[in-house]
Amino acid sequence: MGRENVVSSLTMEMRRGTIVLLVLCCLDEPSYGYNLVESLAKKGIAVEANTLYPLLRRLASQGLLENRWDTSTAKPRKYYVITEEGRQVRKALREQWKAMSEAMQEVI
Repeated sequence: MGRENVVSSLTMEMRRGTIVLLVLCCLDEPSYGYNLVESLAKKGIAVEANTLYPLLRRLASQGLLENRWDTSTAKPRKYYVITEEGRQVRKALREQWKAMSEAMQEVI
């Protein structure tokens, strides 16, 4: 495996570990999946839909998000929003992120 492939693979591993916190931080207001993909992309965080949608379903099944269908338009959309439990988990993850970031800055 060449260096570029190794770096690409390791970068994907790092990103997988952060996507949950990113999603929880973006859903204070209801949003649908594709809108979330676009919003993150505008901030320089590329997330593929085939990664995001299973994550949204998993977070909803864990009680961290709630979802509802909007069928008032020609194209029905499933909207997700963070729950109170999700806010508590997000808070804990933010604290972990801060501690890890500070420790990593010491090392790198």
